[in-house]
Amino acid sequence: MSDLLKSYRFREEREADWKALEAILRRAETGGVRALSDDQMMALPGLYRQAVSSLSVARSISLDQNVVAYLEGLCMRGYFFVYGPRTTLAQKAADFFRHDWPAAVRSAGLSTLLAFLCLFGAGALSFSLCMTDMDWFWTFQTGMFDMRTPNASTDYLRSTLYSEEVYAEDMLAAFAAQLFSHNSRIALFAFALGFAFGLPTALLLMYNGAMLGAFVALFTDRGLGYEVTGWLMIHGVTELFAIILAGAAGFMIGGAVAFPGRLSRMASAREAGGRAAQVALGCVVMLFLAALLEGFGRQLINVDAVRYTIAGGTLVIWLAYFYRPGRPGPGGAS
Repeated sequence: MSDLLKSYRFREEREADWKALEAILRRAETGGVRALSDDQMMALPGLYRQAVSSLSVARSISLDQNVVAYLEGLCMRGYFFVYGPRTTLAQKAADFFRHDWPAAVRSAGLSTLLAFLCLFGAGALSFSLCMTDMDWFWTFQTGMFDMRTPNASTDYLRSTLYSEEVYAEDMLAAFAAQLFSHNSRIALFAFALGFAFGLPTALLLMYNGAMLGAFVALFTDRGLGYEVTGWLMIHGVTELFAIILAGAAGFMIGGAVAFPGRLSRMASAREAGGRAAQVALGCVVMLFLAALLEGFGRQLINVDAVRYTIAGGTLVIWLAYFYRPGRPGPGGAS
């Protein structure tokens, strides 16, 4: 009887504050923190601390377990609003695309340049070798170009650049999904292999660049350089930019491991890994857009001028998004 009376008095003295906290939490859970009034925002921390104190007392004097369970649930709910993040998932995503991702990309300037040189340097070398002697094509190709080889006729090569077929929407969607999966694997490897001082990342970029250079050289040798460039760049601007940035993310980690400075290698890699992961995460979005352009746009658009317009437009958009003057720097300052 004594314990029951003690529990009743304990609850009666504090229940009003618990109910007030519960009402505030219910409103915040329904409409978000912005739905709270100024008075409720001011009262929330104090009511939360009182509830935590009540829970501590209830546990220490072994009160009714229903009261303890109620307070535990109330305190857990309150914790996320008092100490948890103040933004919703949508707000976090907006901040990532508005500030975090572009800032992370700008902080990787040297790594991006290195990735660009690896990809296009190897491409330029293989292009030059193939234009000198097309037998070099067989050194760089791995069978991924199907029948588009030096043995193919010029008419056949030209026909592969312009589609006269009418594709069903589900076929194009499946094609886009396949392309996204393939390109994402390349970007993921370029990023993930960076821990080995960036060497595997460099090799992967050069390998893909060499294949691309040989492919372009084949068509250029047949007088189709202008046509194949438009065919590639309608999606290639976004796709290759994403792969370069993924490689840059790998180089960021590799550089941190190779040159840790005053930090340990693990601590240096961990510090660089946060920014590198933001760069790589954004690449997934770019590759998704590239897959749509390749799976739909490249198959449905057969006019060279339109292809070049789309390629140029996407290049301007990405450069402005990442590097336009006036954007805050990586540290937040202009």
